[in-house]
Amino acid sequence: MATGHTYAAAGVNIDLAAQVKKRIARQAQSTYGPEVLSGVGFFGGLFDFKGYKNPVLVSHVDGVGTKLRIALAMGRHDTIGKDIVNHCVNDIFTCGAKPLFFLDYIAMGKLIPERVEAIVQGLATACKEAGCALISGETAEMPGIYARDDYDLAGFIIGVVEKEKIIMGKAITAGDVLIGLPSSGLHTNGYSLVRKIFGETKTKLSRRYPELGRTLGEALLEPHRCYYNQLKSYLPLVKGLAHITGGAYFKNIPRILPEGLAARIDTTSWEVPPLFRIIQKAGNIDTQEMYRVFNMGMGMVIASSRQNAKKLLKALPEAKAIGEVVKQAGDKRIIL
Repeated sequence: MATGHTYAAAGVNIDLAAQVKKRIARQAQSTYGPEVLSGVGFFGGLFDFKGYKNPVLVSHVDGVGTKLRIALAMGRHDTIGKDIVNHCVNDIFTCGAKPLFFLDYIAMGKLIPERVEAIVQGLATACKEAGCALISGETAEMPGIYARDDYDLAGFIIGVVEKEKIIMGKAITAGDVLIGLPSSGLHTNGYSLVRKIFGETKTKLSRRYPELGRTLGEALLEPHRCYYNQLKSYLPLVKGLAHITGGAYFKNIPRILPEGLAARIDTTSWEVPPLFRIIQKAGNIDTQEMYRVFNMGMGMVIASSRQNAKKLLKALPEAKAIGEVVKQAGDKRIIL
């Protein structure tokens, strides 16, 4: 009897995908509260939120970028999920939003159940830490689009904030203090430049640096830090929040500054972590370029009045006053 073509022979294994989804469901269900009415397995995730008088929904979508290449080279995939969740939570938190639920999209050249489970475990861990439900997602096997071992990861988040409590930086004035909260490393930005400098082979990434106390690859895979739990109680003291991601200081701080204002950053007010110094030296990178690409050790910047800045600095031991808001002179909005 003649046998025709099959989907499995074309590179897509439906039965294996079903098994993987069962693994995902177990991880996702660990993040559910009573407000989740349907999660992984149904056609759509249902979420019932209450307790808001005038709620505004806040959404964001992002990816991990080429940090995935480091994960692939190191053969470690349990931190990447944390990266995307924490990145997205931080982004919606800049306007004061509480995270409600998260969705993920994983596309692979070849479905590898253990790899998917490691990624989703990271997603679930970060969601639980932020009080956010991992409500739904999609895992796609796409031979011909991705090479066998390649994959991509994207995340989608929905949060909520009372309309009268939205933070967008509109109240920021000259004289306000800029406070930095330390990053845990590169977070999820600058990896294309890092890979150009060091490459992405296991040999290169396994080099141990005494000042890091671990290998370069391990330091580069350190998960993106989440600031939500640390800062949520102090939002009444905050005028603006800038998440230092792609574009670093030059792109992100101006997003919260009203017209006519600039940020003066004192780069001597904190010690730049060793990882960034290693990157700068190895790549012979100009200092201005470093602050244009990397967070340089500060992952979130808070704008606050001088009076409230004192309270924040006392309440947040890791925080440092790193600059101030000034009147803009010329076209520069960031002055290092």
